[in-house]
Amino acid sequence: MVEFFPHGNNLSTGPSSPAEPAGDPLARACHVAVAVALGFILVLGFLGNFLVLLVFSRFPRLHTPMNLLLINISASDMLVCVFGTPLSFAASVRGKWLTGQSGCRWYGFSNALFGIVSVVSFSLLSLERYSAVIWNTQTSSSQYLRAKIAVATSWFYSLFWTLPPLFGWSSYGPEGIGTTCSVLWQQRTAASRSYISCLFIFCLLLPLLLMIFCYGKILLALRAVSRRVGGATGERRETRVLLMVVCMVAGYLLCWMPYGVVAMLASFGPPGVVPPTASLIPSLLAKTSTVLNPVIYVRLNHQFCRCFLYMIGCSSEAPPTPVNQTPSACKGAWLQVPSLPGLEQNPAAATFKTQQGCSDAGCSECNVDLRGH
Repeated sequence: MVEFFPHGNNLSTGPSSPAEPAGDPLARACHVAVAVALGFILVLGFLGNFLVLLVFSRFPRLHTPMNLLLINISASDMLVCVFGTPLSFAASVRGKWLTGQSGCRWYGFSNALFGIVSVVSFSLLSLERYSAVIWNTQTSSSQYLRAKIAVATSWFYSLFWTLPPLFGWSSYGPEGIGTTCSVLWQQRTAASRSYISCLFIFCLLLPLLLMIFCYGKILLALRAVSRRVGGATGERRETRVLLMVVCMVAGYLLCWMPYGVVAMLASFGPPGVVPPTASLIPSLLAKTSTVLNPVIYVRLNHQFCRCFLYMIGCSSEAPPTPVNQTPSACKGAWLQVPSLPGLEQNPAAATFKTQQGCSDAGCSECNVDLRGH
């Protein structure tokens, strides 16, 4: 994850810390509280993303174009849990950074890389859903190709923005109370401020605006269909999709926006405007994305839930996509309807086509939603 906070200098390997004296009870209590929070985040985030990846590996037919991006998000979050959170957890337990400057740079770079991959994948997922609803005439192979390109794009885009600090455009170092590392936000040089501004605009604000635009268009399209078709089913469908969109955007804002705001304040505000201890809350909120993402982006996926319950033996219902069927067979799970002009002309026929596609695929229920089933 990108650590958008002012840095400390707590890289000592001795018994005390220059930033937070070891004998200070308040400082020690702060380290313990952070360690407990990180411990919960580490365990829950690892288990949640591990289960997600396990279900996707056990049921290859869940590998739809939309779900490829969900797999990418879970994989990047899992890498954060493996390479990032354990180091900051150990540092909080000891009250100081433990792996020296090289380890600090690695932590800052790797967590920035994986965090931006997740953020970019969020926005690309919304764009993929938008294109599937508005322009859904592509073949299954073209949708898979586009999804694979989106996954590769998220990694190359993240590398593009996380490599520069290793080569002199800003730098990675200790931040906050010295138990995590990130971009050195308090460097007030023109180069450092320009990097922070670009990171805020292109890796936080731009993905957010893309999500809002795409999901807003999807909701408008769905509302137009619901009004023409009418009935309680259309209203429930619209409410369900609205809930999903609100959860996604709210989770994104909760985890990442405090990060960006604190970064900009630390870089452009008065010196000391963000105390080291005050940066802990946005930092922990950003790390909770590894816990929330499996819940928001996968729990709302009915096919995934059915496969999960089937895998752990809590349900006797067979997985929704049998092995001998193509992943795109159940089109009712992803609003595979004609383009909007056709929808407006004959919404009833579009709805019937969607339901019929689900029935033909052998699904036990027809959940027409926008969750990438």
